[in-house]
Order: sequence, then structure tokens, then C-alpha cells
Amino acid sequence: MGLKEANIYLDNQWNTYYAGQTVNGRIEYVFDSPKKVRGIHVKIKGEAHTEWYESKQEENAQGKTESTDTMHTGNEEYFQISYYLLGSNTGNEIEIPQGKHIYNFTCTLPPVLPSSFEGEHGYVRYTVKVTLDRPWKFDQETKMAFTVINALDLNLNPSYKEPIHIQLEKTFCCFCCASPPLAVDVQAPVSGYCPGQVIPLKIDIENKSNVQLHLVKIFLRKVVTYRATSPSSATKKIKDVILTLQEGPAPAGTTKHWNLNIEIPPIPPSNLVNCNIIDLDYDLKVECVVSGMHLNMHDKKYITIGTVPLVGMAGQPVPTAPVPDSPSQPAILPVTPGQPANIPATSGDSAPGGWVLPGQQPSQPPFQSLYPTLTEPVYKESPYSVRTIQDRGDSNHTMIRTPNFAPYYPTYAAIQPPPLPQ
Repeated sequence: MGLKEANIYLDNQWNTYYAGQTVNGRIEYVFDSPKKVRGIHVKIKGEAHTEWYESKQEENAQGKTESTDTMHTGNEEYFQISYYLLGSNTGNEIEIPQGKHIYNFTCTLPPVLPSSFEGEHGYVRYTVKVTLDRPWKFDQETKMAFTVINALDLNLNPSYKEPIHIQLEKTFCCFCCASPPLAVDVQAPVSGYCPGQVIPLKIDIENKSNVQLHLVKIFLRKVVTYRATSPSSATKKIKDVILTLQEGPAPAGTTKHWNLNIEIPPIPPSNLVNCNIIDLDYDLKVECVVSGMHLNMHDKKYITIGTVPLVGMAGQPVPTAPVPDSPSQPAILPVTPGQPANIPATSGDSAPGGWVLPGQQPSQPPFQSLYPTLTEPVYKESPYSVRTIQDRGDSNHTMIRTPNFAPYYPTYAAIQPPPLPQ
């Protein structure tokens, strides 16, 4: 047996970091007998991967229809840091006595990284894998995933403050004479929001036609484009409905005014900046279901999901502080992972990344100092989880510590967007 327990802990209770921050962690082993190892190795990496199958029906020489399956894949690596916490791959065998042993590791994330994302045909994922490197036997690996957020400050682009306006109008023809139009008007105050916020929608209907409007349906949709590079370049676009709201009816000859609210769940920020194989957008789609044989009306407008909400719009003072190049403060107050031990470094006398003792880092998330009216975000788990974080580089002996991993995203229920113009 030997290894009884292996657990990885990070210095952040949500395992959530902003690009540029330092990840400190430890692995705790419990051995029930002495263990011979070549060393203990940690690998921290960030990567994106896309994958899907495509079936094609083709006739062969005998005239029979055969189906061929092609697997399309794409890969992108953002960083990889690996070093030995104990021993080395060339050194002598080390015997670890039985009992509990703790080894610390650290890694400073690059300042430019795409946000964590888990999707149907691909992901942007950040993992820590600690390996007991055993000579002549299979290695024992322990792996976990953590969340990285690339801050998207909605205050930095004026277009996110623009209102959303969707106008639909239709004239129905009945027996050669056109009726007066059915007009549907949908408005939202701005086009940039954060998870936790509510999108207030104003729907105005003037139905001068002789056709009943049964329902107005509003969809918040996630639009993902996956790109593959092997065996050749290919793309796959998926539109997922996150939320649906509906209101109705508006009978022929009536005028209606409805107010609806869409609360945004913890979803990843738009764009996935710096990822070239997954594009992420969100839109608001309006569909009007009408009676009879008439075609439904529909239209859509893009909205942006950020990580820092718009401030200073509803009469708040507008912040004037300079914008930082890259947020380097920690996302949340670090939870002490045990004091740093002597970390054997691969070269030189200092560990990669360099330890920052908990307590020395400011506890506020980035931008807190920039926008004094901004409350602390609440980090919430995404509704999009993954079945396993096992990937091509893992063996069957990899112990996965976060099997149903879902990223955490900052939410701002306390900060609501400005009201709609009356």
C-alpha cells in the first residue's frame, strides 16, 4: 500500500485567482509505511483544448453507404511550470518515513491569460498535478483544477454603457388587404452586465393588427465557436439558451407594457481574451409568437458579460483613478496554507515564483481601490461543470480531486445597473 491519503490545498478558499496573481499551495501525504521515491514533482499548467466528432456518409466503390467519423481537435498552451519539491529525476532514491508529510509549492500566473471556461466541445483549464515519482513502478499522481479570471472591466469601453433596443414590426396580409402593423419594442438600459446583476427589460407592444400576439419570449444565449486545427482547420458553433422568460398574450387591437427581469447566473466573461480556439459571446434574442399561419418575428442583440460592473451611471460619483495595466492583487483574502517550507528549487536557491507570505497581500480584489463604491464580489460556482478533468497527459493512476469541476466567477448582486429611462 504505502500511500494512504493525498490532498492538494490552495491558499484561496474558492481556488480562484486573477491572471498575474501568485498561487500558493501544498500537498499533504499520509503514508502507512515507509515509501521509496525518486522525488515529488509538481506541474501547474494552463491550456485550452477543443474536440468534436463529425460523421460523413459516403458511397464506397461497391455502391454501399459508409459513414466515416473524423475527430477534430485544437490545442493551445498558455504556461507550464514544473519542478521537484523533493529529490530530482536523476538523483538517488529517497525513503520517506511513514506518517503525514507536507510539501509546499508556488507559482506566479502570467499576467495575460484567458478566463477559465468549461464547454460542450472544449475548455480553458488550469490544473495542478503532484506526482510521486517512483522508480520501477507506476507514478502516483494527484490532480486538481482551479479557476483563473481575466478581468473584464465594463467601465473601460464606452460601448458597454449603450442601451439595448430591439424593435420588431410586422404587417399581416389577410385576403389581399394589409392590416395595420404589430409593433414590439424591447429595451434594456446598458449592454454590459456582470453575473449576479439583473437585466431590467421594458417591453412595449402596440398591436394594431387583427392577429393575436400569443407570447413574447426572451432568451439569454451563450454563443460559442470552437476552432480545431487537426486534421485540418474546422469550426463548430453552438448556441445554448441559458435562461428563457416569456410574457403574453397581446390580443388584436391592444396595447401592452411589461417589465421583466433577467438575473444573470455565474457565467464566464465574454470574449475569452487571449484564447484563439474558443470564442465566447452572449446575446439577447426576442421571439414573438403570433397566431394562425403567420411567421414568428425575431431579432437579437449582443450583450457583454464582464467581471467588473459599470459604476457611476446611476448618479454615483465617477471614479477618476488610473487604470492598472494588469491586476496583480489577489482575488480574495488568502487562507493560510501553512507557512512556506524549504522548497527545493530546480536551479539556484529560490523557488519559482517566490513565496509571498499570506497577510502581506492586500485582501481586496482588483479594482476595489479604483472604484470606491464597488462592493466585494461574491464568488459563485458556474452551472457549467465538467464530468472529469482527466486529459491526454494523465494515467489511469491519476487521483482526481475535483471530479465534477466547475469554475467560480465573481458575482455582483449588490450593484444593480441603472434603471430604464421612463
